[in-house]
Amino acid sequence: MKNTHNTRTIDAAHHHQYMPKETMTLDGQPTIEGYDFEKGLDFEAFLKSLFKQGFQATHLSQGIEIVKAMQREKATIFLSYTSNQVSCGNREVIKYLVKHKKVDVLVTSAGGIEEDIIKCLKPFVLGRFDVSGRMMFENGVNRTGNIFVPNDRFAYFEKFMQDVFAKAFAKQQKTGQVMCPKDFIRELGLAINDTSSILYWAAKNNIPVFCPGLIDGSLGDLIFFFKQSHPEFMLDITKEMKDIVNLVLNCEKTGGILLGGGISKHFALNANIFREGFDYVVYINTGQEFDGSDSGARIEEAITWGKVKPDAPAVKIYCDASIAFPLLVAGGFVEEEEKGKEKKGSKDAHKV
Repeated sequence: MKNTHNTRTIDAAHHHQYMPKETMTLDGQPTIEGYDFEKGLDFEAFLKSLFKQGFQATHLSQGIEIVKAMQREKATIFLSYTSNQVSCGNREVIKYLVKHKKVDVLVTSAGGIEEDIIKCLKPFVLGRFDVSGRMMFENGVNRTGNIFVPNDRFAYFEKFMQDVFAKAFAKQQKTGQVMCPKDFIRELGLAINDTSSILYWAAKNNIPVFCPGLIDGSLGDLIFFFKQSHPEFMLDITKEMKDIVNLVLNCEKTGGILLGGGISKHFALNANIFREGFDYVVYINTGQEFDGSDSGARIEEAITWGKVKPDAPAVKIYCDASIAFPLLVAGGFVEEEEKGKEKKGSKDAHKV
């Protein structure tokens, strides 16, 4: 016969052994709750509700508040982004920030430059993730996720670039000075003369666009072909580093909004080592730290290298930037601007 008395005694002892001596109630801490759609949609209230949502919604809410702080403290705002941010609809979001001078410095990869120009010439189209790569290749269509880019876009791009290369080379021969990528990108922005372009507004508003990896893409291919007939054509990558460091050294405070990883993220972070790190920073990416990559590295790692100040308000939002970035801009920039307009309107009405 089973001894149930002994079993109960052992269970009770086991339970007592692992019971905490005191249970914390955490009374007064923010409670977890989502937005109440029964009240209808108040977008500002919806964005504020993200803080209590938990998980990455809370991080997004924190990012919005950090972006507001960057602006209040008049920090020089660096926006770095990978090329896929221009492939998708974030191109228009970035263009808004640049057009309205809400960011001060751009850092991107080669695709972030060339795709902005290509989209001025002919748009990308929406496709699907699961289409056969072989079938697309055989029909001359390239794929970036579920975004399709037919080869004819690059034919238009090549034609446009030939004229830009010729003018840049003529300028180099006339002045005896070699352009760095930033200066060459400014020439691109002036040449495209299209208000849908990030580079157009960057050139118009004197916002520098740094691209240390300019030759890593279609632009690099076209530079190769141009140099075949113009071997003296040069781009000075060393000046790119000198210019961004000089810029950083003249900043009282810096804030970083870093979309994705790669060279664009690292170039912005590395430049800020020269002033002992960013004062504010928001990462948006899906990268993980377990492979030791800088792309997936958390902010804590950047602190060890002096890329971010130890006490800097900072957050990493683990999310696809095509979702998180428009919301960050809506809450951190657009809502603040709307509030400012309402406040100004109220003051003007009071004066009347």
